[in-house]
Parts: sequence; structure tokens; C-alpha cells
Amino acid sequence: MNRASLMLVLSGCLLLMLSFGYRSGFGLFVPPLTAANDWSRETISMSLAIQNIVWGILAVFAGGLADRFGTRKVIVAGSLLYAAGMWLMAGVDTPWLLNTSAGVLVGAGVAGTAFGIVLPAMAKAVDESRRQWVLGVGTAAGSMGQFVVVPVVQQLIDHVGWISALQVLAISALGMMLLAFPLAVKNEESQVTVGLPEQTLRQALMAALKYPSFMLLVMGFFVCGFQIAFVTAHMPAFLQDNGFSPDVGAWAIAVIGLCNVVGAYMAGILSGRYPKREVLVIIYLVRALAVAIFMLMPLSLASVLVFSAVMGFFWLATVPPTSGLVAVMFGTRYMSLLYGVVFLGHQLGSFCGVWLGGILYDRTGSYDVVWWMGALLAVMAAVVHWPIKEKGAPPVPSSVGTA
Repeated sequence: MNRASLMLVLSGCLLLMLSFGYRSGFGLFVPPLTAANDWSRETISMSLAIQNIVWGILAVFAGGLADRFGTRKVIVAGSLLYAAGMWLMAGVDTPWLLNTSAGVLVGAGVAGTAFGIVLPAMAKAVDESRRQWVLGVGTAAGSMGQFVVVPVVQQLIDHVGWISALQVLAISALGMMLLAFPLAVKNEESQVTVGLPEQTLRQALMAALKYPSFMLLVMGFFVCGFQIAFVTAHMPAFLQDNGFSPDVGAWAIAVIGLCNVVGAYMAGILSGRYPKREVLVIIYLVRALAVAIFMLMPLSLASVLVFSAVMGFFWLATVPPTSGLVAVMFGTRYMSLLYGVVFLGHQLGSFCGVWLGGILYDRTGSYDVVWWMGALLAVMAAVVHWPIKEKGAPPVPSSVGTA
């Protein structure tokens, strides 16, 4: 790896630490926002659900822009939107403004600064033999951000209040723009993977949508989003409802992030040695088992920490094999766009997980139904991933459009 590639990878890791760290701390604002505005959990959950779906939809467009023009402008725009969303969120007094700030603006900001933009840039910076390793390192960096940033967010809320905490985060988010410059990767012919046919952007998208294995990957990633978004948004409130202090919720999310540093890194390595679909099957089955045991055991500090650790090892471990499968099927030339399509499936699941968590809590006074839904969906995801073919997708006829 040359110096330029090393700088790109390091900058990408730091950017993911910040972007994912901020994003993982939003669940900590649910209790104070509820108390300050006398809103229901459903009201706040809707804004976070909008954030996830906007993130997913715009990730596709941001990926297409990055593939055409490079990542720098996309990351700069994403950083500005991220900061604006958090700053405006500090002054919300109506659900509409909350949906606009925490939902639309932050969702757009994450779309321009997170995995869908940064991981493909990192994958393009190294040769194919190091691709899975780089994807694992980048995912692990995002998880490290979750471990580092979330406790800091809780400390800010405790010491200066939730409004000032959001303002501090908004100002710090502007620093992500500086990391865009080493990541200024543009598409080149050399980025087309050997053995795959050369295609235009539109042809690659059409080939993906017609390839059954790609669509199964989208369906499976829906479940990943459902579980992760539900836990991130509602775990702190779930624990407070059961008598734990706010710090326990923050540290539960942080432990998940810390353990996933190891889990994501190992997933990247294992995905380079074993079939990626089999790695994904194991991840989803373990997740289902972890949730089931957590729900059946008496709730205690020990059970919370053990569950957080186990879930953490398999938290974002889905990302290296999933993004790796996209690269295997279609190469890296249009990876930002095509991973964005897969990630849209993830964010549809995120929307459902966050929104259902809030609405079912308001209807039943409990999160239990959504916990069990997540476990069942994880089993279904394992089944969906099994028939995926780990090989290049057949091209569409050259007569189907041009980029």
C-alpha cells in the first residue's frame, strides 16, 4: 500500500468514527426530548425513522455522484448537512421541525459521510487481495466511533444539557469536511475488476436489479437495519424504563461498538477466507439466539453487558461480507451506487425498526414485541442468504441504455 492509499484509508477510518459515532448517540436524546416537549415515544421515533429512510434513499444518489465525480464534494456537502441538522435539532419545539432537522437534514448528512461513500473509496484504493481487510478495518473504525463518541455525548447531556450537547456536536461535525480531501477518489478504468464485463452505470444498475443473488442480499440487509436501528434508538429508553440510569444505556451502546471493532475486523478477514454468504448466515443466526436469550433471562446489569458484548461482535460484522459480495458481483467501478442500493434495503429495515419500536411501545407500554420480531427476522435473514451465489453477475445487453 503506497502513501496516498494509506492516507486515504486512515482518513476514511477517522471520518467513519465521527459520522457513525454521532449517529449512534441519537437514542440518548429520546428521554430528554420526550420530557422537554411532552412528546410521545412515537413522535420522536418517527423523526429517527425518517432519518434512516432519508439516509437510505439519498445514499443511492450520493453513491452515484461519488462514482461519477469523486467523493470530495459529496463528503463536504454531507458534513454541512449533518452539522445543520444537529444545530437545528437543538432548537426544536414542534414535531415538524424535529422531523426536518433530526430526520431529513441529519439523514442526508449521514448519507454523504458514512459507509456507502467511504467504504467504496477505501476499496478502490487497494488491490483486490486487500479489499476484504480494508472493508473490515473501515467498519471497525465506525464501531470504534460508537464506543468513543456515545459516552462523550451522554456526558455532554449530563453536564451542559441536551441543547448545548447538540450544538457542540454540530460544530465538531464541521471538522469532517477536512477529511474529504484525502478521500478524493475518482473513477478510473483500472477500477473495473478483472473477469467482469465493462458496463455503463445504468447497465450495472439494471444488471443488479435483475440478479436474484443481489436482490436476496438487499432483503437480508433489511433485517440488519431493523435490528441495529431498533437497538440504537430504543435500548437507552428500554433500560431506563426498567430502572437503569441513563449512563447504563450509553455504556450498553458503547460496549456494542467496542466489541464490534473486533467483530467487524474479524468479519473482514473471515470473508476473505470463507464464502461470504456462510459468514452472513452465521451472523444472523447468532443475533437471533442472542436476542432470544436476552429476552428470556432476568434483566440485570450483567445480562445487559453480556448481551451488548455478544451483539457487538456481530453488530456491523454484516458490512464487510455484504459490501464484499457487491464487489464480487459487479466489481468496484460502480460500487458506491450498487452498495447504496443494498443499503437502501438496510435503511428500509431501519425505518421499520425505529418506528415500530415507538408506536408499539405507545400502544402496549413495552418493547417486547419488537425484540421478538427482530429475532424472528434474523432467522429469516439467515435462510435468505443461503442461496446467494458468490460470483460475477451476468451483464445486461449493451443496448440497455448508457450512463
